[in-house]
Amino acid sequence: MNYKIVNKYKINAFESKDIFLDYIEDKKKILIAMNAEKIIKSDDSLRKIVNSNIAYPDGFGAVLALKSIGLSAIKIPGSEFWLDIVSRFERSKRFYLIGSTREVIHATVKRLKIEFPSIEIVGYRDGFLSDRDKYRLIDDLKKTQPDIVFVAQGSPRQEFLMQELKEEHKALYMGLGGSFDIYGGDKRRAPSLFLKLELEWFYRLLKEPTRFSRQLALIKFLIFIGKNSLLNRK
Repeated sequence: MNYKIVNKYKINAFESKDIFLDYIEDKKKILIAMNAEKIIKSDDSLRKIVNSNIAYPDGFGAVLALKSIGLSAIKIPGSEFWLDIVSRFERSKRFYLIGSTREVIHATVKRLKIEFPSIEIVGYRDGFLSDRDKYRLIDDLKKTQPDIVFVAQGSPRQEFLMQELKEEHKALYMGLGGSFDIYGGDKRRAPSLFLKLELEWFYRLLKEPTRFSRQLALIKFLIFIGKNSLLNRK
């Protein structure tokens, strides 16, 4: 498996989704989606989690960052790949879902059971966790023994939670951000034209103007990429 270190983050590159699926079949790690916003973060605690697990290029920014230092990579959107995981392992793995609101998680589970009739979901709950809820969740994970745990809380909150959970129950974990909101019907993903032009981030900004301050990180990221490209040419 090929990887590069970008801003002290270890990011893996896969040639296809099938190769990625083969690779994770028996892994008990955290799958972490990397995008421009996450790469530019100076967070040693987050870096430690990323570098000891399996980070992959979820966004075009991560693909661009890898290419700037000489590694070809394909974009693997986590909002799609988690369903590829379900499709591949629905008959052989047990699933647990955590995230979003109570209404959305119920809608997500209902739709999964319709689209993947063989899926075994051993537990699920919303993503609003008090300390007491977290203890109960850990107890439930130990009791139900899921093989794959999806956590949709937003980053880096979900990464820190998954690390805590993994220390108590070994499984394959994957952070999904707002994927349940899209799959459960609460939000729409960007239209195909935006996806084709790698402008999903712009669509989100149009739908949620409050994201503007987060998108300012893209300017910092582009400066970082420019410096990387120059250093790589020397």
